Amino acid sequence: MKMKSLSIIALSVVAAAVALAQPQTQTLRVVPTSAAQMQLSFASVVKKTAPAVVNSYSKRKVRNPFADDPFFGRMFGGRDRVQSALGSGVIVRADGIIVTNNHVVANADEIVVALADRREFEAKVLLADERTDLAILRVSTNGKPLPTLAFHDSDDAEVGDIVLAIGNPFGVGQTVTSGIVSALARTQVGVSDYQFFIQTDAAINPGNSGGALVTVDGRLIGVNTAIYSPSGGSVGIAFSIPASTVKNVIAQLKDKGSVSRGWIGVQIQPVTADIADSRGMKKAEGALVAEPQANGP
Repeated sequence: MKMKSLSIIALSVVAAAVALAQPQTQTLRVVPTSAAQMQLSFASVVKKTAPAVVNSYSKRKVRNPFADDPFFGRMFGGRDRVQSALGSGVIVRADGIIVTNNHVVANADEIVVALADRREFEAKVLLADERTDLAILRVSTNGKPLPTLAFHDSDDAEVGDIVLAIGNPFGVGQTVTSGIVSALARTQVGVSDYQFFIQTDAAINPGNSGGALVTVDGRLIGVNTAIYSPSGGSVGIAFSIPASTVKNVIAQLKDKGSVSRGWIGVQIQPVTADIADSRGMKKAEGALVAEPQANGP
């Protein structure tokens, strides 16, 4: 009887030892052991990049159609109205070249950009391209170099990469938000039918347009341009123009003074499961030519 009990105890000890030797499935939680580990932050990235992001303020006069009418002019006001727009921009050349969205400065009579250090400059539009929703501005600094953002290879981006969005939402002043790359090569986002967009969940709101989407190494990966929002506020779905497109537009400005692009001349759509089935395809892949465009190549 005693031998049996000792055997049971021995087996229990062995089982316990085996259990201890097995890999633990619980998440390993480590207590910080240094001040550096307790102060992990994107502050150094922001200090490096924020000075190259500007706030933009544009104004344009809107003609009152009743201005010359003696009756309706008095009823609706005879003066022309001034519309203001807020946005952001990114300094990409130290001599005063700034990239922003075309819709931020379209038809503006006056554009003023404000730097992070509160300096303000009047800006002129060198190039505006509606198809890419990009505009190139120039400010005169009397030879003083401006802080700039270097480009990151946007073709190297992967879903899950951490990014920071810097801009001027709602005109409250320069603001930084963080998120990840949510998707790549998004199309049909209501801004342009020409290009693919980077999707991010970094909070972007009205006023962020033209601002910077930067990587954790402090480089420009995209120019924020649009949000998906039923209410007008951020819901975590925003879109940025890839840096590769921005670089191409700047290069064409320097070489040609205008933007030219290739054009296939057809409307295409993804091949869905229903389309694949109707056409006898083994799986849904590729694209379907839905319609050739009139006078296209």
